[in-house]
Amino acid sequence: MIYLDNSATTMPDKSVVESFKKTTELFFANPSSIHQLGGTSEKLLHTAKRQAAELLEVDADEIVFTSGGTEGNNIAIKGIALEHQNRGRHIITSAIEHPSIDEACSSLEKLGFEITVLPVDEKGVVNIRDLERVIREDTILISIMHVNNELGSIQPIKEIGEIAKRYPKLFFHVDAVQGLGKIPLKLKDSGIDLCTFSGHKIHGLKGTGILYIKKATTVFPLFHGGGQENGLRSGTENLAGAVAMVKALRLIKEKESHDYSNLLELGKYLREELKRIAGVRINSPENGAPYIMNISVPGVKPEVIIHMLGEREIYISTKSACSSKQKDESKILAACGLKREEAISGLRISLSYDNTIEEIKRFIQALSEAVNQFKEALR
Repeated sequence: MIYLDNSATTMPDKSVVESFKKTTELFFANPSSIHQLGGTSEKLLHTAKRQAAELLEVDADEIVFTSGGTEGNNIAIKGIALEHQNRGRHIITSAIEHPSIDEACSSLEKLGFEITVLPVDEKGVVNIRDLERVIREDTILISIMHVNNELGSIQPIKEIGEIAKRYPKLFFHVDAVQGLGKIPLKLKDSGIDLCTFSGHKIHGLKGTGILYIKKATTVFPLFHGGGQENGLRSGTENLAGAVAMVKALRLIKEKESHDYSNLLELGKYLREELKRIAGVRINSPENGAPYIMNISVPGVKPEVIIHMLGEREIYISTKSACSSKQKDESKILAACGLKREEAISGLRISLSYDNTIEEIKRFIQALSEAVNQFKEALR
């Protein structure tokens, strides 16, 4: 099997699965229980939170364990909006955000909030001057993703953070799900107030994640109940999931330190080989994340290519897994100005640290044969 759909989800690391299993078996008590078993579980939860904070270089009380990216994004966007609506009801986001951002913002529009959607250039990047122009007195939130999940474009987060610092009544949220462990992102003193991470994108488990909430940032909780996670996320804590998330975070940070150059070279090789296939258009920008490669083969149905490759146990995807079963054009590619025939024929190849040059060679050969076979059938 050659798995090249890592932006949709990654294969869980065996040690992460083992950490979840052991924690489930040995620390099953409710961390909120006052007896000794509960106290032991509570200590482990605090340890996991402290370790996550150390890895992200923030404070432990700025870490909230979640079920993943969608929940983190919803807590951040709706939580800020509902908590600070008396200050203003204007939110800024971009045209290439994940559906969990788009839909969260759309739901707020129904409550009377105004959403400004920034356009992007042909590389899928927002213009800083455009952002500065649309900030208003009643703007309470900017939400811009770090690395685009479909195209691999990298947004100027550092520059946006510097702008956000000049507006003390405005909050800045970053969806960093696709960049964690690959594209460095500083949180402390960055101007970022909230940041979302997901476990299953870093060889962790589905249903695990982290939301960073900067100190003194007040958020309206979406869940009410027992007051867990400092009152921001009520419900019995998923202790095993938190421990597994931290294990995955530690492992991906180690890979980022030692193996990123190999991933970079793999991405470069993939791009060069794709250029050799007639009829293939590369949509991902040269200066984007090297591990996400978006291509179009105009005139060729992407689902046909995916099924042909799948028969050879090679797995890629079309758009975001959250919208891949919708057969319309890619919202992301359309926002970058691509023609409809290009926007409806997009394919995404996404790498992990585990992929090899041999796998890429086999994939290129199979893709080339699939494209040629489909074109021959049309003649």
